[in-house]
Amino acid sequence: MFEKNLLAGRVVLITGGGTGLGLSMAKRVAGLGAKLFLVGRREEPLRAAAEQVRSAGGECGHATCDVRDPQAVEAAVAVAEKQFGRVDTLINNAAGNFIARTEKLSPNAFAAVVGIVLHGTFHCTLALGRRWIAARQPGTVLNIVTTYAETGSGFVVPSACAKAGVLAMTRSLAVEWARYHIRLNAIAPGPFPTEGAWSRLMPSNEYAEQAKNSHPMKRFGRHEELANLAAYLLSEQAEYINGECVVIDGGLWLRGAGEFNNLLELPDAAWEMMEQARKPRS
Repeated sequence: MFEKNLLAGRVVLITGGGTGLGLSMAKRVAGLGAKLFLVGRREEPLRAAAEQVRSAGGECGHATCDVRDPQAVEAAVAVAEKQFGRVDTLINNAAGNFIARTEKLSPNAFAAVVGIVLHGTFHCTLALGRRWIAARQPGTVLNIVTTYAETGSGFVVPSACAKAGVLAMTRSLAVEWARYHIRLNAIAPGPFPTEGAWSRLMPSNEYAEQAKNSHPMKRFGRHEELANLAAYLLSEQAEYINGECVVIDGGLWLRGAGEFNNLLELPDAAWEMMEQARKPRS
């Protein structure tokens, strides 16, 4: 199925593409012939990620961008177009998340997550969608959501709200923009360990081990598994798949809704320690 030139001729813009699952998807689609343009807030990981893609023989550019700012998004897309001529594929992967007792959340904390996940996805989708419609050019959008976008989950309320909005956007625009030959789909990952984000979502090694042992498959996801699914959904082999959300979690959500609901067992002392760790140092 994954022929060497499966995505040859495609230009893929990935938000949050400098690290984690974004980088894993970037390297996979580049290996299948796509040209890559990575967007993120920090220059250093973007530069390092682009170098990884290029050292493997791919073509890759990058630009720093806060997806919460629509003007910054427009500027990043313009840079991508200048380098590659056009962009025909978008992966909305940029996200922010942390576990918290909701009654302890500040309005700014809620707004920060919703701004990146929901507003950022909207800004990027609209920036490219408008271009595609005006140019009568087909396009493909893949949004990375989460299993609790459907079910909700305790202790990640900002993310649950934002991801649910992204899923609704995916399904809404899949219908609205199909006449323009623009497809929108989503992937809903379960637990996939990554550097940085994983530590903010797993309060301790003991909790991570407990989460693994309670998983139906007794393991977490491997990056190549998600990257392969993304490559398939972007390819012409999936041309009739539109408005779909594919869950990739080994059956975890079927065992019980809400990926982080087990945190109900976490004692107050553990919560207070994590909340202190999140506070900026003066």
